[in-house]
Amino acid sequence: MAIFKLIGALGIVLISIGIINKQRKIQDVFYILGGVCLEIYSVYISDLIFIILEAIFIVAAIYDFIKQKHNK
Repeated sequence: MAIFKLIGALGIVLISIGIINKQRKIQDVFYILGGVCLEIYSVYISDLIFIILEAIFIVAAIYDFIKQKHNK
């Protein structure tokens, strides 16, 4: 379905914005949202390696977000 391709494309855009943005906390938010979009897409295409990669990416971004929150 085209909706899942759009969700995947949105994920790429969100992660790209996160890379460009230099504020760490905002980067993490974009990484989390983009990762979730790409996770949805990877489940749709049934790519186990991509599913695992995105899950690890999301967990790492959430961890970094929480770590940054507690350091301030």
